[in-house]
Amino acid sequence: MASQDDTREVAGAAGPLDLLLTQAAQGTLRRLSPGRPGLKFIGGLARRPDKVAGRARSLAGQLAQIAIGTCDVAPSKRDRRFADPAWTENPLLRRLVQAYLVTGETALGLLHDVPLEWKDAERVRFAGTNLVDALAPSNNPLISPVAWKALIDTAGANLVRGPRNLVRDLASSPRVPTMVDPDAYEVGSDLAVTPGSVVLRTPVFELIQYRPTTETVRSVPVLIVPPTINKFYVLDLAPGRSLVEHLVGQGQQVFMVSWRNPDARHRDWGFDTYATAILDALDAVEEISGQDATHLMGTCSGGILASMTAAVLAAKGRQDRLASLSLLVTVLDQTRAGLLGATMDPDTAAQAVEASRRAGYLDGRKLAEVFAWLRPNDLIWNYWVNNYLQGKRPPKFDILSWNSDTTRMTARLHADFVDMAVGNKLTRPGSVTVLGTEVDLSQVTVDSYVLAGSADHICPWQSCYRSSQLLGGKMRFVLSTNGHIAALVNPPGNPKSSYRVTDDNSAAVEEWSDTARTEKGSWWPDYSAWLGERSGPDKPAPEQLGSARFRVREDAPGSYVRDK
Repeated sequence: MASQDDTREVAGAAGPLDLLLTQAAQGTLRRLSPGRPGLKFIGGLARRPDKVAGRARSLAGQLAQIAIGTCDVAPSKRDRRFADPAWTENPLLRRLVQAYLVTGETALGLLHDVPLEWKDAERVRFAGTNLVDALAPSNNPLISPVAWKALIDTAGANLVRGPRNLVRDLASSPRVPTMVDPDAYEVGSDLAVTPGSVVLRTPVFELIQYRPTTETVRSVPVLIVPPTINKFYVLDLAPGRSLVEHLVGQGQQVFMVSWRNPDARHRDWGFDTYATAILDALDAVEEISGQDATHLMGTCSGGILASMTAAVLAAKGRQDRLASLSLLVTVLDQTRAGLLGATMDPDTAAQAVEASRRAGYLDGRKLAEVFAWLRPNDLIWNYWVNNYLQGKRPPKFDILSWNSDTTRMTARLHADFVDMAVGNKLTRPGSVTVLGTEVDLSQVTVDSYVLAGSADHICPWQSCYRSSQLLGGKMRFVLSTNGHIAALVNPPGNPKSSYRVTDDNSAAVEEWSDTARTEKGSWWPDYSAWLGERSGPDKPAPEQLGSARFRVREDAPGSYVRDK
């Protein structure tokens, strides 16, 4: 139980997923503005004229060196903004890039000269970094050599295509550059193609059972609960990049929840509705597989729902229905959860909840804008250059196609998530009630597998690790060397892949790295082996999908995934 002081700190810190749900209710300019923390920063600078003067003198000296050509500052080889040789070979452009780099470094250095509370510091740093990124000469059509080369190569066609692309993107949400053409992929033909069938359809979800590809299967099945934002097929992308395909190929019986894309009619669906759906899915999986226990896996917001449902089963003495609990990029403990946690306050939360209440749902397209501005160089300015300056179509990329296939979140579920976040309630047993049962995550004592991404900007790995410490059972914590989605889409065969792992989460998060061991390759085989150790003996693969009660309705990926 948190102390009184700890509780005060926790109450002011919200988690990344839930912060996305509040930030989506605000306009872009407000999200990017530092607000009151910006005024605090300016006041802090005014009280430290020596710091400002020192930075100014250093900058003046560097600019003088740049002018006479003796400065050796250069962009990182990984900085794709200045990959064109003209940026370094042309004397004028080289000096321009150098001046930008040193000025930006000076501006960001000032952010560290003023001590602020972590929330204020995060907000000011975010605003400052976005401003510096926006002012990069690579974004300027009059300066960029990429734009000039496109002008020559297309005989001026980019001057027509680029503005046309810009007008199209600004015409509707999300008002960010298009990252993948809408017709680049088709669900059921290019993505979400692992063979299977819908064996249950309710007003809330469809349940997909995947067809075995091995002669024998593991006895204990796995039920996957995907996020309630975006579609389930991030775990079933193109062949060779599908976790579902991989698990089925290892002999695992796999079932997938496919959430309905709700609209205003479903405004009252909240935690209770979605927990009931997971229990209904468990009922079906148990009958179809003939097993009394199921591996329950949840990802992101689906992981939060799966965890609370597991706690409900534990409180009712039915935890024996779970063979294990797996949480992928899921934050339960939201203490100091990065930038998004820093931008949360009660007024913002109340505005967000009221906005979705009026509409009946939170529009996923607004969430897409928030996601993009968290990584502007990769998801905004990169496509600004490609789509608008060069007038090109964005390249095909399955993850971005999935990311643009947004869904809505019901007003009640949105409010439940935000309410849980404002008080970081899952860290305090009994603070959240689901299906009339007080949630205590420490009562969940089944073995758990917790995955995080080392570069995750949505669910920081430190928060995922702290979240694992809320659970009561034996835990395996795995840190993949990727971001939020790439941590999930991590098929074997990439020689650069690796992960760090421990089977003990008792150490403080600051000490975890000292106890972890590094393994080469993808975490997928590790996870499959972990499941296999807890899945009982193999048995002949079923010849038919479904059962007498849960009959096949249609082929995977079903109908709900196609709803817009």
